[in-house]
Amino acid sequence: MTRISQAIAFSLICILPGCATSPTDYVAGLSQQDPKWQTPECEKMRKAALDYDAGEQRIYWSAGAVLGPYGLGLAAAGKEHQAKERKQLDREIHLQCSSQPFPKELQGTNP
Repeated sequence: MTRISQAIAFSLICILPGCATSPTDYVAGLSQQDPKWQTPECEKMRKAALDYDAGEQRIYWSAGAVLGPYGLGLAAAGKEHQAKERKQLDREIHLQCSSQPFPKELQGTNP
């Protein structure tokens, strides 16, 4: 690969993984006045959010760069997978803890 194509590939890899709010941050942004907030299902989801954040592994681009182009691809795939997991958990949290319609960033996610 030439340097230009490597730079383009790296740029695309950096852009591809979507951003998703951390589940604990998402829970913190929900209204505690909502009728669903005190339900057992919501309490279970809030605990799941804390457990998820505590167990989430950090994936570093620098580790992928050491392994070359394949390593960057692996790092990108790992980050994308984590973002999908966070988004799915945020969606489940919203279903159990909020009476409001889904926010724009959670619409279109498969249940």
